[in-house]
Amino acid sequence: MRVDTMETRKSMTQNSVASRGRWLILAAVLAVTACEGVESEPPPPAQAGDSRDWSFRENFGTIAGDGPLISFSTDRARGPGEGVGGGIGVNAFLWEATLDTINFMPLASADPFGGLIITDWFQPATTPGERVKLHVQIRDAALRADSVSVSVFRQQRDAAGDWLDAPADATTSREIEDHILTRARELRVASSAG
Repeated sequence: MRVDTMETRKSMTQNSVASRGRWLILAAVLAVTACEGVESEPPPPAQAGDSRDWSFRENFGTIAGDGPLISFSTDRARGPGEGVGGGIGVNAFLWEATLDTINFMPLASADPFGGLIITDWFQPATTPGERVKLHVQIRDAALRADSVSVSVFRQQRDAAGDWLDAPADATTSREIEDHILTRARELRVASSAG
């Protein structure tokens, strides 16, 4: 009989803990859903800081900017009163030219904030025992020859069917970089003509 009472108490304690857990989850869900649709005004800008801080903000903007949150640099001169305004340091012509140049390869990732494009492995139909992968880094907002860097990774299939790393031709990355730069210049000329 004593065993039954202990088991009953244990069962009641477990039910009590489970019940509290359910109530906590329910309260959390209600708190989150109660916040939906609530519109709030952004806080007014802080007046702290010296005149140098305010001058910097007026000249270069803030991380949120006054305009669109994300904008690509087109390497054009800014007019008076045009700050950076939340832009990112990737040249739009280089970005678009890179995507145009490697459009036959599947993309693994593309980061416009860091300027890094990584392709997935691509196996050309002409060489079934070989595959290549590219890492393209756009380093600058300016349209210059050193603003883009391409790394080529190559693998070959061995007799057992496994992929093994193989050296890539050193001229391949340079040829891809040149093609990207040529295409970026074409896009820039087309945008200024239009």
